[in-house]
Amino acid sequence: MQKRIVVSKAIIFSWVSRYRRWLLSIAGGALMMILALGTGNWSNLDHYTAGKGGTNLEFPMSEVAVSKGPSFPPVLAYWILGSKGDSKRMLRLLRAVYHPRNQYLLQLDSDSSDQERLDLVLSVEEEKVFRAFGNVYVVGKSYAVNQMGASGLAAMLHAAALLLRLSRDWDWFINLSSSDYPLLTQDDILYAFTCLPRDVNFLGFKNITEFNGQYDFNQIAVDPNLYSTENTPIFYAREGRGSPDAFKIFGGSPWTTLSRGFMEHCVEGWDNLPRKLLLYYTNVVSPLESYFHTLVCNTPEFQNSTVNRDLRLHTVKGALNLLQRDEFTSDLAVFARTFEKDDEAMEGLDRNVLNRAPDGLVPGKWCLPRSTNESVKSGGGEGKVCSSWGDINSVQPGSYGVKLHKILSKFSAEKESQTNLCRMYTV
Repeated sequence: MQKRIVVSKAIIFSWVSRYRRWLLSIAGGALMMILALGTGNWSNLDHYTAGKGGTNLEFPMSEVAVSKGPSFPPVLAYWILGSKGDSKRMLRLLRAVYHPRNQYLLQLDSDSSDQERLDLVLSVEEEKVFRAFGNVYVVGKSYAVNQMGASGLAAMLHAAALLLRLSRDWDWFINLSSSDYPLLTQDDILYAFTCLPRDVNFLGFKNITEFNGQYDFNQIAVDPNLYSTENTPIFYAREGRGSPDAFKIFGGSPWTTLSRGFMEHCVEGWDNLPRKLLLYYTNVVSPLESYFHTLVCNTPEFQNSTVNRDLRLHTVKGALNLLQRDEFTSDLAVFARTFEKDDEAMEGLDRNVLNRAPDGLVPGKWCLPRSTNESVKSGGGEGKVCSSWGDINSVQPGSYGVKLHKILSKFSAEKESQTNLCRMYTV
C-alpha cells in the first residue's frame, strides 16, 4: 500500500542557542546506554534550547511528499563520521550522496573543535536544498570514537538509534567515513535497490582461517574512549578469557548496508542476544568487524536475508581506474575508499561519473537543470544549485544503475542470501 509522508522543515542540530535548533549530545559511557537512547523519549537527549527553525519554501509542501511502497524507490539513512579537519570532506561527500528522499546524520568526533562543528552546521544551513527538504542533521556535541575499539561500535549504534528517533521511514542504514566516495549516483543506487526485498542485509564475510588468524577473541581489549572525553588508544589486559559457548562468532568487513528491521533489532532487540553480545564485544578489538555478522548469524529471523558483499571497493590511497567501472559494478561496489583529502580520483568521479560541479549537488530527476541565465547571474557553474524541483519519487538511472539493478535482481531471484552462508563463515 502506498504511504505518503510529508517532509518536514529543516531541523539542524547545533549547540548555539541563537540558531534555535535541537542539540543532540551523548557523553561517553557504557554500550548499554545506546539501547536506552534508541527506545527513550527526546528528553533523554540533552539540549540547550528547543525550537523549529523557519525556512521560506519556494514550492508547496505537497510537491515534496515522499511516497513509500514496493513500487517506489527506497529511502536510505546515511551516517557520515569524521574527525579533526574532516568537516569540508564530509560536506563534499554529503553533496555527492544527497537525495531528498534520504536521511543524513553527520558527526564529528571529539578530536574536532567546537568551531569546526559549528562551521559544519553553518555550511549545512547555507545550502538551500538542505533547508528546504529538512533531511540533513548534524550532531552538535560529540564524544571520543576509536574505530578499532568498542566506542566505534557504540557510535554506530548511537547513530542508528538517533535516525530511528528522527524517522522510521527509511529502509537501509549505511555507514560512511570522510574518506569514502560514491561510484554511482543516488538515482542509480535507489533504482538498483528498488528490486530488493527491504529486509536484505549486505555484510562482507571473511573465511574462518583469515578472520580467526587476524584476531584473538580470548584477549581482553579495553577502549578508554567509552568513558574518556579525548580519543585514546585501546590497550590490552594481561588476563585472557575463554571462548563463548552461547553463540558462534563471525566476522568480516566493518562497512555494511543494514536493513531498518535489523537495526531496530540491534537497538531495541526483542530478545536478549543483542544485549548479551554488547557486553561481550565491549572487550573485543575491532568489534565493528564482527558484532553485526555474529548477531545476524545467531538470529534465525535474519540468517537468510544476508548477501555476502559490503558494497565497497577498497582502494589504495584513492588509486582508482575509472575505466574499470564495469568490473566494480559486477562486484557490487557502490562506494570506494580510502581517499585522501582533495584526491584527484574524487575529482575524476565528480567529472566523469557523478556529473557534479564543484560545491554542487549530483543532478537527478528530482533536480531540474538551471537555466543559462541563472548560471551567469549567480556566477556559478551549471548544476551548482537546483533552481526548481522535479519528482523526488521517481529516479532516472544511467547505464550502470541499470546494470546494478539486473545484478541485484539476480541475487534476489537466486536467493544469494544462502541458508548456509553463516555455516560457511563460522569461526
